[in-house]
Amino acid sequence: MTGTLNKAMLIGHLGHNPEIRTMTNGDCVAHLSVATSENWKNKSAGARRDATEWHRVVLYKRLAEIAGQHLKKGALVYIEGHLQTRKWTGKDGFERHSTEIVGSELRMLHRAGEQRVGFAAHEDPLPDRDLVRRVIANGVTS
Repeated sequence: MTGTLNKAMLIGHLGHNPEIRTMTNGDCVAHLSVATSENWKNKSAGARRDATEWHRVVLYKRLAEIAGQHLKKGALVYIEGHLQTRKWTGKDGFERHSTEIVGSELRMLHRAGEQRVGFAAHEDPLPDRDLVRRVIANGVTS
């Protein structure tokens, strides 16, 4: 294989309301915490097991504005983007790393407390309209 791919796709619930900030150049940035969960049956004990993974997501410009206006804790969202690791030195002098998903597409599948599909916001042309249904149904994205 000659190329590489850095792509992340999540369907999960917001753990808190988006944190919205304005950068020095005037652009909006939103930080989200998205939970994805899986469950399975423990073969040896027969008990149901659950695991939740938390993902840091950052949105810029128009996507950040839309997230701030429409998303609330508990909302079910589809987010597509790429992984990015940042490195910095903390106030204590220790070097820190943080890996997050930089979102390029946002779809609100339903607001907290609602059961219906909402709107879509994106920076690139929309993919096939049934994308989210295919991802939920069987993980197929093309």
